[in-house]
Amino acid sequence: MSHAPLLVELFTEELPPKALERLGLAFSEGIASDLKAKALLSDNSIVTPFATPRRLAVHITDVLDIAPDQAFSEKLMPVKVGLDDNGLPTPALLKKLAAKGLSHLTAADLTQTDDGKQAYLVAQGMAPGARLAEVMQSVIETAIEKLPIPKVMRYQLADGKTSVNFVRPAHGLMVLHGQTVVPAKVLGLDAGRITLGHRFLATSPISIESADTYETQLAEQGHVTASFEGRRAFIGAKLQEQAQVLGATLGDDPAVQALLNEVTALVEAPAIYVGQFEERFLAVPSECLILTMRLNQKYFPLFDAATGELTHRFLIVSNMPISDPSAIIGGNERVVRPRLADAEFFFLTDKKEKLADRVLALDNIVYHNKLGTQRVRIERVRQIADWLARALGTDTHLPDRAALLAKADLTTQMVGEFPELQGVMGGYYAEADGEPEAVVHAIANQYQIRWPTAVTATDLPGVILFMADRAETLIGIWGIGLAPTGERDPFGLRRAALGLISAIEQLRDGGYLKLQAKHELTLETLLAKAFSTFDQSLDLAKDTVAEVSTFVRERYRNQLLISAEREAVDAVFALDVALHEAAARIAAAQAFKASEAAPSLVAANKRIGNLLKKAEDLSVSLDAAALTDAAEIDLAKQLEQLAPDIEAHMANAQYEQALTVMAQLRMPVDRFFEEVMVMAEDPGVRQNRLALLARLHQLMNQVADISRLAA
Repeated sequence: MSHAPLLVELFTEELPPKALERLGLAFSEGIASDLKAKALLSDNSIVTPFATPRRLAVHITDVLDIAPDQAFSEKLMPVKVGLDDNGLPTPALLKKLAAKGLSHLTAADLTQTDDGKQAYLVAQGMAPGARLAEVMQSVIETAIEKLPIPKVMRYQLADGKTSVNFVRPAHGLMVLHGQTVVPAKVLGLDAGRITLGHRFLATSPISIESADTYETQLAEQGHVTASFEGRRAFIGAKLQEQAQVLGATLGDDPAVQALLNEVTALVEAPAIYVGQFEERFLAVPSECLILTMRLNQKYFPLFDAATGELTHRFLIVSNMPISDPSAIIGGNERVVRPRLADAEFFFLTDKKEKLADRVLALDNIVYHNKLGTQRVRIERVRQIADWLARALGTDTHLPDRAALLAKADLTTQMVGEFPELQGVMGGYYAEADGEPEAVVHAIANQYQIRWPTAVTATDLPGVILFMADRAETLIGIWGIGLAPTGERDPFGLRRAALGLISAIEQLRDGGYLKLQAKHELTLETLLAKAFSTFDQSLDLAKDTVAEVSTFVRERYRNQLLISAEREAVDAVFALDVALHEAAARIAAAQAFKASEAAPSLVAANKRIGNLLKKAEDLSVSLDAAALTDAAEIDLAKQLEQLAPDIEAHMANAQYEQALTVMAQLRMPVDRFFEEVMVMAEDPGVRQNRLALLARLHQLMNQVADISRLAA
């Protein structure tokens, strides 16, 4: 046995850029895991993935040419099936041994084991270790089969007859163990040591000397940076460096990182150049310019470091590092200019027609074939918004205006070209029309994933539109039978649910949903109002409100579990409390759970719950005068004394204090269960004691179902 580094490269036509990093990692991990399973890797082997637009490759250190012999134990078949009455192998056993490659074994070589039901024949021994040269082809084929290919391409090989499937046509295969070529034939390609470098900067094939020289030779002879991570780090650093030279930044939008990943997958020899466009285009909303530069041209817009405003410069990531890039820069500037001119034309043209005048055109845009047009939909949203405004005690005019105009930008040329700008452009056009600032902000912010900050008076029209839109979506889409299934959620109902939750939380933090007050607005009343706005002829499922409520509550429960104890969350959600109260109740339940009184009272509460479930009639009121046992009299007295304090704390949303007072019942409750027989033979005594426990149970579970706090 000897060990050496292994290099495997599959050279292809241009791979899909958004999938390249994932493909490169999967290719390297697939090969490494299979070799490890065959004991051809050492514990110190290091796996290094490579991925460029035209290649997937992996370098692995300390790879054996022959694996050590491996002990094996193979359960074959029941003894009564494998051996005849004379102890000789049956045809079935001989066939099984042949299939397993164990024909050299005799009956005497086999051992027996008993699983408690019957005896089995077992083959044991040492199997010869895998040989790299013999398994390499199957290792590569298995890795290819497991690649997360977004869309498979079927193409014909050079023989004109054979067809194969892969993400892109492959043109070269290299497998080197140290300096030696390992034989393999994959996708119609025979393994060798030849690869190609940069498409334009390296015109001659490159003969790789050994696995360890691969990366260096590609860089020096092929002008290719093979490492995806290496290219990304280089591009990122050069972008930041160039931006600083210009007194600018790349911005903090998450889209910057996504674009960095994409351009890394488009180039093999990156170079950064500066381009610019006419400053007059800056009069167009910056979102339009940014989107077209990033989405269509893969440019990095630059923002003024002091003001954060978009500048007229952008950075180009080129695949041609040359001394005079003026032609590249000029070409890119000529390409982007028509795009910006189109955006300018769309913006100026769209502004000639007011949003309010576009509303009628929404009759021509179908929202869903079972739910009508966008015009019909906004009428439902308006009704929900009106109800929300009244429930929150604010004027209905601004929310209604925002709801009326919310979808009007769907009829504009800009949104037709860039659907990603829905709402954003509506805000700009509403501002140009002279609409109230609150309406402008409501329209512009309607598509946020979550409401980000505590609601203020100026935010109310916006958060009302935000909630009305999501409530209508959840009820309508769910009601026609399109609830999310598994990972599929094409209408974004999970996102809509999280948006509703965030709005409720921010209304609470803004003081509009106070803990100590009962509100007309709850999740259930909102969903019920949304349901009522749909025409009965649409025949939405009757249980839609209940199902959507459960769905939203489950999303919130999962969200709270990230930072809270499961028992406390489950205890609170068992009561179906208003969502804006849930976090405060959970905090109180967690504090109580850690108290000295908790174990005893939690156990008692669970016991009481079980007793009450078995009771035939709980309508009987407690008659304190009929209590005769000292323990039950004491418990009733303590209840009467503590109940007002608990109720007062609950009325003021002082949940932790309410539970602290309730903890004082620990001793009388323990004494009650030690001394009192609840299920007495006398029906009157039994019913009175159950009535006492029912009152205790109701008082104990004001904040949460504490029986669920048991660890």
